[in-house]
Amino acid sequence: MDDRVNFALVGAFVLVLATALIAAVLWLAVGLGGKRKFDPYESIIAESVAGLDIEAPVKYLGVDVGKVSKIAIDPRNPNQVRLRLLIERGTPIKRDTSAVLKSQGLTGIAYIELSGGSPNSPPLVSDDSGPPPVIPSRPSLGFRAESLLGSVLANLDQLAGNLNAALDTDNRASLKATLADTSTLVHGLAAQQQALHAALTGIARAADEGAKAAAVGARGAERLGPAIERITAAAQALDKMADATRAAATGTGKAADETGAAMRQFDAETLPELRRLLAELSRSTESIGRVADRLDRDPALLVRGAAVPGPGPGERVTP
Repeated sequence: MDDRVNFALVGAFVLVLATALIAAVLWLAVGLGGKRKFDPYESIIAESVAGLDIEAPVKYLGVDVGKVSKIAIDPRNPNQVRLRLLIERGTPIKRDTSAVLKSQGLTGIAYIELSGGSPNSPPLVSDDSGPPPVIPSRPSLGFRAESLLGSVLANLDQLAGNLNAALDTDNRASLKATLADTSTLVHGLAAQQQALHAALTGIARAADEGAKAAAVGARGAERLGPAIERITAAAQALDKMADATRAAATGTGKAADETGAAMRQFDAETLPELRRLLAELSRSTESIGRVADRLDRDPALLVRGAAVPGPGPGERVTP
């Protein structure tokens, strides 16, 4: 029995097996034997594309549809970057589809994200006979945040300049004096806190007593009404007498007679009426004073009224 090993056959077998494995990997890599077809597109981005490399993925709503094949400065505008994109044929690229630069996760790997494209929009077709169609781009989130932050910082800088211009030496001195005066006023009010409290308490008490007096005065006004009417009549009589006196001054003898008659009429009619009115007014005032004294001693009278006197001798209480 021959136990020698044929190393030539073993080497040939290993080479054939390795070749088969490489062919299988390549076959799977190109899509199970069918090579995918790509259409060229371009996109112009007006911002930095740091982190974006050639062969970076191109995604349509998160689905891999192609890759970046070229990155170059736009010769027409050095502030822009022109990207060449290879997108798988059959991808629904529309005229309103837009490209935006995004970063993937924490790794910071940049890629191109395609989005948009309404169903009614016409397709953006790539033709090999002409230049690649251009997909419009939108600013990335980082670019927008940086622009917004720059605008905010510029506004803050302008605000700080305005504050420095407004708060010059004179204005700061005026503001300091105003704060000092305000502090003095607050300390003065705090020192007079008890006096202010007592004054407010007195005002509240006076308002309460005024309300009670108004209730009493409403009753007294009914009694003073006739007296006031008589006083008004007497005042009108005095006016008539004054008119008669001025008319009587036109003649000497006639004026003296009319003046004497008017004085006699005033002494006989007006003065007694005035005395009676003053006496009635005095009695009404005393009555109001007594009522006020009773209310001062017992304010509950305004609520429950005067107490009913008890039955006299020989009287009985009616149930």
